[in-house]
Amino acid sequence: MIEKDSSSGAPSGGGFRDTLSTQPTVFVPGEDKLTEQELRALSPQDMLWRHRSTQSLSQALIMMVDDEILNIEMTQAFLMDAGYRHFVNTDQPENALDMMRKAVPGVLLLDLSMPKVSGLEILAAMRDDSALRHVPVIVLTSSTDPQVKLKALALGAMDFLSKPVDPSELGLRIRNTLTANAYREYLGQHDALTGLPNKQRYRKMAAEVLSQAKAAGSAGALLHIGVDALGRINDALGRVVGDQLLQRIAKRLASCVQTEAGGELASEQQNPTLYRFDGDEFAVIVPYMEGVHSAAAFISKLLEEATVSFQRQGSPEVFVTSSIGVSVFPNDGMDADVLIRNAGLALRHAKQAGTNRYEFFSPRFNEQAMSRLDLSAELRHCISRDEIELMYQPRVELASGRVVAAQAIVRWKHSSGRIIEGDELMDLAGQTDMDVAITEWLFDQLHKHVKHWKSAGLQPVPTGIKVSLANMHPRDLGYLVSAAVNSGIELNMLSLELQHVTALENLPPREAAHLPGLRKKGVRIALDRFGATASVGHLRKLMCDEIKIDASFMADLEKDAAVQAMLLGMGDLARRLRVNCVACGVDTAQQLAFLRRNNWDQAQGRVLGEPLSDLNFAAKWLTRSGKPLRVPLPGDGT
Repeated sequence: MIEKDSSSGAPSGGGFRDTLSTQPTVFVPGEDKLTEQELRALSPQDMLWRHRSTQSLSQALIMMVDDEILNIEMTQAFLMDAGYRHFVNTDQPENALDMMRKAVPGVLLLDLSMPKVSGLEILAAMRDDSALRHVPVIVLTSSTDPQVKLKALALGAMDFLSKPVDPSELGLRIRNTLTANAYREYLGQHDALTGLPNKQRYRKMAAEVLSQAKAAGSAGALLHIGVDALGRINDALGRVVGDQLLQRIAKRLASCVQTEAGGELASEQQNPTLYRFDGDEFAVIVPYMEGVHSAAAFISKLLEEATVSFQRQGSPEVFVTSSIGVSVFPNDGMDADVLIRNAGLALRHAKQAGTNRYEFFSPRFNEQAMSRLDLSAELRHCISRDEIELMYQPRVELASGRVVAAQAIVRWKHSSGRIIEGDELMDLAGQTDMDVAITEWLFDQLHKHVKHWKSAGLQPVPTGIKVSLANMHPRDLGYLVSAAVNSGIELNMLSLELQHVTALENLPPREAAHLPGLRKKGVRIALDRFGATASVGHLRKLMCDEIKIDASFMADLEKDAAVQAMLLGMGDLARRLRVNCVACGVDTAQQLAFLRRNNWDQAQGRVLGEPLSDLNFAAKWLTRSGKPLRVPLPGDGT
């Protein structure tokens, strides 16, 4: 069953519960079902008419500029009878701009034919003033020249009435103009999908709250809430379903935030408020808190409310979670843009660490982001500067100690002296669109090295090549493999170790089918970083010859019994599926002993052999006969 919505019965920023409708959604019937009326209640149009009454429009400031004071007095008298209460006027048009800057009107009634400064000159000056260019202007003039009318409209006038003006028509024009302007302002500050205040409103309110907190010497926080894997929902079920999901999460979050009004997280001036920040993100401003601990329960409640479930008829129930990033003021800054960026960084780290969790901002996030930004810029020049090299590391069959393959490792010698290689380099390359260029370079280098080995009479061994699919399409990978074969590399000598395989989910089936095609031709396909960025789900969809366990498991092996159990489970899974299983990052004798004790297939790591250049690898591990050499394994007595 789908869970009951804990927010039912509580208003949530837009009257979510009206009457039932037959609008189809993916939600099963019940209190959680979003009806057509409820969806419409989230729209800016309905929100506008709920919050903008005739009385609120009557509070608008109306300004009139006319060189005849009698016209001003008569017009104002009529508008007062119509219910308007706030006016400002002048019969000296040269003062009009200064008056508007002191108090920006809701609508300006402007005569065109005036001495000293004409109405057209005022319109031109308003258009060039960022504070006044959006003030709606109704032109009142006795001129009948159509060119004058066109020029006034071209300068930004919204409406045009010829004198003498019919009072009833003027009243309707003012009402419609104020309503349209209010609607425009609303749209400019609210999200069309959820009806929540938008990113612009969020930034403005964050700056206001920070100013108040600085004056009071108090603390608070910005929370960024990101829906986990919304892209996959959109891809699998369609964007309409994704939008309905966001609307539902908005409803639940709004109810949760509203319960904190006047509570311990509210300041004297502000309550916690919810915003739609970006495509899959929401934001909450917590204007006051005694300490981080006082917000922890609220954050946990937000995580709970942002976890929703839904199902289609005949389909299993789907659960969607969210993650939260938190930046705290004044500790993490007192500038709105800085805090918003810090909350975004914290959210990104929360998502990278898993799902349905929260992270507080740490200065190291900034350092990592800046370091990655610098590296990304320099990585684009690494090939032309000849800063990268291709190394090889032996892969060993643990039962016999034989070297059965080579692992190709791209190493970047950064100008600072830092060495970036392997998975770290491929991740960075995938984020900077350099993975395609590096893969092409890798194939080119492999071709040269294999040619050198063969010319020396040495027999190459199968070589594993890390391939990032973040930007590399399977069709292009097929071209690289074909070029390698044409250069003299046998297909069975290649093993493509696929990283960032989630990118395949966004490709058309015809494009993704190129990978099984390569496997049928004889190229070995490996699922790299299994247990971290690749899962059993990927293994089920992508038939492969081997799985390579992420090196993080080896790093935690000796201190975590759960990791040991996971490794044994993955090894057993590989045996049952009849695929090869390779342990990566085996750097200590203790790790190696654990693997051998549990009959592991193959392993690679520094305890079995350091990465070497092509010449040094050939000299140490390749033979003329092709008979594999053995690695002396600890405990063998060899």
